[in-house]
Amino acid sequence: MFKKCIFVFIAIFFIFSGLVSFAVEKNSEIEISEKLIAEVEFSPLFFLASPDSKHIAYVGEKDGKQFVIVDGNKGKDYDNIVITLIFSPDSKHVAYGAQKDNKIFVVLNDIEGKSYDSIGSTIIFSPDSKRIFYSARSDNKGFVILNGVEGKKYDGIGKSLVFSPNSKHIAYGVKSGNDYFVVLDGTEGKRYDSIGSGIFFSPDSKHLAYWAQSGSKRFPVVDGQEGKNYDAIGNTIVFSPDSKRMAFVAQKGNKYFLVVDGQEGKHYDAIGNTVVFSPDSKRIIYAAQLGNKRFAVIDGKEEEYREGIGATIVFSPDSRHFAYVAQKDNKHSVVIDGKEGKQFDAIGNGSIFFSPDSNNVAYCAQADNKRFVVINGKEEKKYDDVGNKSLVFSPDSKYLTYMAQSENKHFVVVGTEKQNFYDNILNLTMGRIVFDSLDRFHYLAVRDKGVYLVESRVKKNN
Repeated sequence: MFKKCIFVFIAIFFIFSGLVSFAVEKNSEIEISEKLIAEVEFSPLFFLASPDSKHIAYVGEKDGKQFVIVDGNKGKDYDNIVITLIFSPDSKHVAYGAQKDNKIFVVLNDIEGKSYDSIGSTIIFSPDSKRIFYSARSDNKGFVILNGVEGKKYDGIGKSLVFSPNSKHIAYGVKSGNDYFVVLDGTEGKRYDSIGSGIFFSPDSKHLAYWAQSGSKRFPVVDGQEGKNYDAIGNTIVFSPDSKRMAFVAQKGNKYFLVVDGQEGKHYDAIGNTVVFSPDSKRIIYAAQLGNKRFAVIDGKEEEYREGIGATIVFSPDSRHFAYVAQKDNKHSVVIDGKEGKQFDAIGNGSIFFSPDSNNVAYCAQADNKRFVVINGKEEKKYDDVGNKSLVFSPDSKYLTYMAQSENKHFVVVGTEKQNFYDNILNLTMGRIVFDSLDRFHYLAVRDKGVYLVESRVKKNN
């Protein structure tokens, strides 16, 4: 395993946040409007923002009963909310699992589904938000439910339930007797001694891949065709954005290597979990290890040896640039196109972002117990905390927004001027900054017990 060369920012119930722009013109001002969308009347057990960051839902509890509140509207009381809340991709639907009188069911838009002995840990919406998919058990048999219609019963259903990107296909793993196999659109695949926990559609929805095992050997299965045998295969199979290429990590003996388009790469002592194709599908990067040295491998060429390589590895949108986190002497830096940047105490996990035009790169760093954003090598103002995965460039690449906190206050900053202060600004599963146009963005913020939709506009003065 690789040494951890990333850090996790402080996580409290609401992720701290703030906002900055690195290129707002001096003759610009920010117009801000607030709209109250909900009063939080109960202490949330779990809090969730919609994908569009315009709605909120949370689990509350009173008098021994639990319930869900969406945008301030309270749902029915239940003995327990047993499956985490989920919004549909279009943010128009909410689903969760509930328990009442020893029966468990899914609630979709406040409508209860059929009761079962148990339901699986995952509820998923199709990418187009028109279908809902989960598994359940009754009478010691497992099956899936797609838009309320039960599928064939098996001894067990796997955890991986997947829709194709175009929402037209579903796939899942099952157990029947001593056999394991994948069901695609109701058609059972070949039976094996074991199958992997991950099932993967290609971006164009035309291909399906997973690994399977017969005897002591494992092999990839793509569109029903078995590939070469290996001692082991990594949990993730990666398709290129154009769906024409595929990669996975395989093992023979004590050596690991990347298999790309059926061709085995150089053998290493270890390979990291992150394998990334460039947006144009022509390049590929991953981290590897020989002895005590770790390094990135880009298009088959090994980069300079490092003490550690982080899990964050990214390409620019135009595929011409790449960046990753490296470790040396207990310090961390971002390497861009092979050139190592300044060393810091830590680099935020998942915080490296290129602008849409690929001309700018930003990430979060830590030094002397302060967190800050580094943009094109320049350190921005230091704060007590920065949301490491909150960085968002504007569509025209002129503005960078991110979340920060200072002295227990959470605020938006544009240029060097702090805007409204809030008790919290919602981030990650609890919201994000969303650009609505080149000069307009919004996010969700908390003041006292109110959750507000905050809409901002960068306005140029004439």
